[in-house]
This record gives sequence, structure tokens and C-alpha cells, in this order.
Amino acid sequence: MRVLRGRAADPDADRAATRRLLERTAQTGTPGLRVWRPHRSVAFGRRDANREGYDRAVRAAQSRGYATVERSVGGRAVAFTGSTVAFVRAEPVAAARTGIQARYDRASAEVRETLASLGVTVEPGEPDGAFCPGTHSLSARGKVVGLAQRVRSEVALVSGIVVVCDHRQLGDVLGPVYGALDIPFDRDAVGSVARAGGPTDPDEVVTAFRTTLAENPTVEHVRET
Repeated sequence: MRVLRGRAADPDADRAATRRLLERTAQTGTPGLRVWRPHRSVAFGRRDANREGYDRAVRAAQSRGYATVERSVGGRAVAFTGSTVAFVRAEPVAAARTGIQARYDRASAEVRETLASLGVTVEPGEPDGAFCPGTHSLSARGKVVGLAQRVRSEVALVSGIVVVCDHRQLGDVLGPVYGALDIPFDRDAVGSVARAGGPTDPDEVVTAFRTTLAENPTVEHVRET
């Protein structure tokens, strides 16, 4: 497995690094993994960009010091504070329509195992008013982890966001963002590893997830700033 460490100079370059990881897996058949702390940003989904209040939502994020980007897939807005942890794992697939639930089940089990090693017990599901609501979430005193998956003919990308210690900061930015989009949101529905009794150090969480998710790693680096 190729493990990419660090982050690039800005959110756009960081997203490009993940795309290259995905493309390399598609070309070589070698799985790839990133676990890192993305830049301070709000990533909007395709459905957000089509809503009437989208421009107001972008301004709300930017006025609070967050860069804004648009994801090419669905889902609602997610925020990264600089302490939020993200992971992506690219795996070669033989057919785009098979194995989707199995990959979700595996990722969910690994996330629960990792958080348990940090003293946090999470359960499937999410409270009402959670950010980026979906069917593959894990919660403990609020939503802590959201999982997503994108599949094409050669490769599947399973990704996740882990709120470490920044549930208040996420609430502060996503409250006005979701308000502008006229989407239900409850700040108290944002959980975190720390809020559930785990560590507050994002790097400790990065290390724990990288250890669990990596298989026979070959480590490469992007320039970190």
C-alpha cells in the first residue's frame, strides 16, 4: 500500500494530491491511503451548489476565514478547521457495482476499532440536524465520523471525516452556512473525539488511523505547510 503523508500548500493542491493517489491506484492496482489534517476550508457538495442560497453560504464561510471548494460528488457541506482529520483509501476494483456495502462495513469496523483504541465508543447513526447527513455515520455525543464512497470502473475511494476536538468551531461555521442553504442543522449534533472522552491531539488521531488503515505501507510525502 502506498501511504501519502502530509498536505500540500493550499486546498486546491491538496485535492490534486488525492486525485493523483486515486489515479495511481487505477493505473497500478496498488492500494493508496492518506490520513491527514486538511487546510481550514468548507467543502460544498454538488447539491449545495444548486441551491438558491449557495452564494450566501460561500460568503458566510469565507467571512469566517474558511477557504471554499466544491466537491464533484453529492453530500452536504463539511468543514475542516485545521484540526479536523480526514482519510481516503483507494482500492482497485474489478466491477464498479459490486462490493460497495462490504467496503462501507469494513471501513466502519476499522473506524470503530481505531476510536476504541483512543478510548471512544461510537455507534452507527447520527442525531437529527447533523452536518452532511448520511447513512454511514458514527456518533458519540454527536456525529463524530462521516463516511463516503466513490466508485469508478478501476478503483473505489472510501473517505471519511473525523471531528477531533473542534466540534464548537464546526458548529460556528456550519450554522450560518446551513442557514444560508436553508438546511436543518443543530450545533449540538456535532460531536468530537474529545467530547466523547478521547484525546484532543489531532496528530495522535492521525497516527492511530494510519496504523489501522495501512497495509504493508510504502510511505511517500507531499510538501507540508
